[in-house]
Amino acid sequence: MASPAGPAPLDSLRSPVGTGKAACVLLGAVAAADVVSIAAGINARQVFAEGTADDFLRYDEAAMDRADMLYRFSGTPQVMTFLAAAVVFLIWFRRVRLNAEVFDAHAQPMRPGWAIGAWFVPVANFFLPYRVASGIWTASTPAGRPVASRVLLNAWWAGLVGSRLFVVWAERRYAAAEEVDEVLDAFGLVVAGDVLDVVAAVLAILFVRRLTAMQGERAAPRAAP
Repeated sequence: MASPAGPAPLDSLRSPVGTGKAACVLLGAVAAADVVSIAAGINARQVFAEGTADDFLRYDEAAMDRADMLYRFSGTPQVMTFLAAAVVFLIWFRRVRLNAEVFDAHAQPMRPGWAIGAWFVPVANFFLPYRVASGIWTASTPAGRPVASRVLLNAWWAGLVGSRLFVVWAERRYAAAEEVDEVLDAFGLVVAGDVLDVVAAVLAILFVRRLTAMQGERAAPRAAP
């Protein structure tokens, strides 16, 4: 799994700026889709709560169906934007990993192919991508400076893993809910999961921007000659 010791040629460097910007735009779209889903979820919860008050005396089935349909429909742009962002993010992530091989191959704990493969290994994908990102972060620190603070790197990864785990748990609670109180609680959990998704998307944007800028600074002295 270790990266080869020999440095990669200088002409292997490729700018990650374009893919980085595209990834940020799509991550912003993910956050926007999450906000729409949050609004739809809050509306559905409110309609259900009002309708089930006083032992269902005020239950309006048509209103509940509309609210539920709107909430379910809001999930479609969430899935589409997430998939698009994931694809572009992986393209960017592979590019910065290949650049890191040029900057400092010795700082890489895993071979370049793991920049993509690490995300698809069950269970291990909770920590392998972070190992890859950590090596990239170290190698991308501009020469002559201390290794950049890992606060943003750690926050990005904690936000990503935390939001994914919480969303899976909340969706299971939502699917299993039967009693009125369980359904209301499940609505709240799913909405909270969407809020965490927004936070994770924002942290991912900051991570992409920061690492892209670091690689630009690191590459500048090498490209000047």
